[in-house]
Amino acid sequence: MAGTRQSRNRDAILDLLQSNTSHPGAQWIYDRLKPEFPDLSLGTVYRNINLFKNEGLVNLLGVVNGEERFDGIAISHPHICCKNCGIIADLGDAISSNTLSLIPAEIPGFTIDVRKTLFFGSCDKCRSAI
Repeated sequence: MAGTRQSRNRDAILDLLQSNTSHPGAQWIYDRLKPEFPDLSLGTVYRNINLFKNEGLVNLLGVVNGEERFDGIAISHPHICCKNCGIIADLGDAISSNTLSLIPAEIPGFTIDVRKTLFFGSCDKCRSAI
């Protein structure tokens, strides 16, 4: 990260984001790291996540259940979100990249720089609870 000072907190936040597939929010990250880093604040977590977004190291997926959720995999790929419990999962091979590539890179009046695909539905656990 050019021009930014490395810190143990910053490294731990980025490592946690990049080492799991839960697509966490800032509060989840804070709750996991606070026991190991007693001086960590929620503000520090938010500031570092914004820095990582600006550096292209993490992606903002969107707001789910009132909380911004992030992906430590910086390469754009499709996700699915349960509208009930808020779990987010990578779609992986469930959607072919050929299907998504049918959307043109240019739409009249626009050039697409970034594509974010987030499908909403109900996970098996929530459906079985109904």
